[in-house]
Amino acid sequence: MLPPPDRRRRILTLALPIIGGMVSQNVLNLVDTAMVGRLGDAALGAVGLGGFAVFMCMALVLGISTGVQATAARRKGEGLTGEMAHSLNAGLIIVWVVAPVLSLVLVLATPSLYHLLNDDPGVMALGIPYLQVRLLSIVFVATNFAFRGYWNAVDRPGLYMMTLMVMHTVNIFLNWVLIFGNLGAPALGVTGAGLASAISTVVGALIYLFLGLRHARPAGFLAGLPDQAGFGRLIRLSLPAGLQQLFFSAGFVVTFWIIGQVGTRELAAASVLLNVTLVAILPGLGFGLAASTLVSQALGRGDVADAAKWGWDVTRVAVVGLAVLGLPMWLVPDLILGVFIRDPETLEVARVPMRLVGLLMAIEAFTLVLMHALLGAGDARRVMLVAVTTQWLMFLPLAYLVGPVLGLGLTAIWIAQGVYRTVQAGLFFRFWRARRWARIHV
Repeated sequence: MLPPPDRRRRILTLALPIIGGMVSQNVLNLVDTAMVGRLGDAALGAVGLGGFAVFMCMALVLGISTGVQATAARRKGEGLTGEMAHSLNAGLIIVWVVAPVLSLVLVLATPSLYHLLNDDPGVMALGIPYLQVRLLSIVFVATNFAFRGYWNAVDRPGLYMMTLMVMHTVNIFLNWVLIFGNLGAPALGVTGAGLASAISTVVGALIYLFLGLRHARPAGFLAGLPDQAGFGRLIRLSLPAGLQQLFFSAGFVVTFWIIGQVGTRELAAASVLLNVTLVAILPGLGFGLAASTLVSQALGRGDVADAAKWGWDVTRVAVVGLAVLGLPMWLVPDLILGVFIRDPETLEVARVPMRLVGLLMAIEAFTLVLMHALLGAGDARRVMLVAVTTQWLMFLPLAYLVGPVLGLGLTAIWIAQGVYRTVQAGLFFRFWRARRWARIHV
């Protein structure tokens, strides 16, 4: 049963711009995949593996978004509007100090370590320069995530969506120019795709800084910082979230490695499957970010019952929405996959996993919303423990067993993923119902 109309409107007013931004990100990923897919299976594998490797490498600093959002939303709920941007200021300081050093170290280490991800010579030749170019932009990506957390926290998700749309337009245009050598540019292939993505993040960071000066100055943007205890709370929220994202993205890289042991064809199919899947999953993340804001603002007002109700209400809306988005994956998988995969044998490998993805969309919605509701309440440590243990102690060993060891193929690996996400959903349900999160101070 859906929540009452007034609460649905509040959820959708906050979530739809976030979802619009998330969908635009997925459209960009799909356009990237379609463009790179014209270069062959090795190029698809290099970009798919490289994208998740980039996310893994920058995950620790990206966790700052969670801390900024939970803290700024709590200040808004408490009525301390002049201090809402103090956590953003602190987050940007952390990003600008840590990210450049991290970027330099990782760029220098990439040639020596890439073979641990995939030792196929064709994938390595394309993947190393692609990954290095993407890693150069870590500071700008992390800056964008810090602003994302702030705009969502203070009910301005439209600014986030608008900036993403500009970034993606720039990225797609530069893909066309740099991958294929249009407008007199050199045809850089996969490296051109990485360069286009990196430049678009710089554009996004500059836009966010301009919008911050224009819209967040009354909230203390560049004019104040949290006290020592506030800094400590920001780090306590951000670090577990960053570690969770680090292990999650590292788990995806290991998943790609496992699939690579099965075969290059399976690796190419998995790259397409995961990018297509994110078109449906990331709207669930958008609902989750909305739940995080609504829960944190309610707790700032001291209304625990309303915070709990927001978690359940957003979950119900998201389950219905993602179940509908999953229908095409189940009903017409070839129509979707055929846009990106030209090889009939690769299409055959991807077909059944695509159907499984469609069936599991409702479970993904449940997991994503309650996970972010818990993060909004400040329960980042337990979320991290559940996410890491279920992925690394359940899914990855099972995927390796059914894939490379038993030779059951890509379908068996996707079934294992569905099992682990269902277990996660059950644990987050139990945590939210118990309400231990209501006692956490943010």
